[in-house]
Amino acid sequence: MTNQTYPIGTPGQPWGAAEKTEWRAGQHKLRSHADEVVAKIDALRDRFDVDQYGELDCAPDGRYPLLAIRSRDWDDALPTMLVTGGVHGYETSGVHGALQFVERHAADYAGRANLLVVPCVSPWAYERINRWNPDALDPNRNFKAGGPVAESAAVLALIAPLQGRVLVHVDLHETTDSDESEFRPALAARDGKDYEPGTIPDGFYLCADSARPEPGFQQAINAEVAKVTHIAPADPDGTIIGSPVVAPGVIEYDCRALGLCAGATDASYVTTTEVYPDSPRATPQQCNDAQAAAVRAAIDFALANSS
Repeated sequence: MTNQTYPIGTPGQPWGAAEKTEWRAGQHKLRSHADEVVAKIDALRDRFDVDQYGELDCAPDGRYPLLAIRSRDWDDALPTMLVTGGVHGYETSGVHGALQFVERHAADYAGRANLLVVPCVSPWAYERINRWNPDALDPNRNFKAGGPVAESAAVLALIAPLQGRVLVHVDLHETTDSDESEFRPALAARDGKDYEPGTIPDGFYLCADSARPEPGFQQAINAEVAKVTHIAPADPDGTIIGSPVVAPGVIEYDCRALGLCAGATDASYVTTTEVYPDSPRATPQQCNDAQAAAVRAAIDFALANSS
């Protein structure tokens, strides 16, 4: 398959404004950020502080509040644990796994850690079950100073005062069948390239930061998640999504160089989770449970292994 089969654009030519306008016109609201995300955050206000760290103006589709959940008794003497979800709006368990963690487990860390949870970085894309923002840009390649993506810039501004104090950052993602059926073909078409088919791993895996791999940390997360859902095996060539497997269910990226959310802080312990919601062996609830388990395991490991 090449980008000749994608319905937008001219093969071999990157999209211009007209193609991006055509793409956006084809994106329709499929679910409600207000009802499914904001309402759940509002229900936590009696136990946690909720900050609106920005607002997206996505005219003509409306405006979206950008919300973060904080520990109520924030103590600068304690380490900070950052959790981000919904960087890609279509990755549903990233959003709802983060909310489930706060609702069921965050209180366990009172007096031991500060928690900052951003459940839905990309609300416009959440409603449209899409990877990109309204400008056909991927937020998870734009966590860089001066970048063009408002969703990413808002998170960078939120965490800027915390640089040097974040111990853990867990960024919650999914790898889905639609990566191959829609999003990677769209990316190839947008950039004027041929689409090269890839594989979708069946199971949970982690992407470590090659600059801070912390293999024991990654393995501790996978051990806890394995109690909830299965860990993805490597492809026959020893890779997952084309990257070498460095330990069972673990690959590495240079997160900062790629502009990934996981590279947004100087935290010692960093990982990106990847859940596979389309597996016949996993339910939506298992996916949420896996995300919450990963966050708990990450924080528990860091608290036990840092001075």
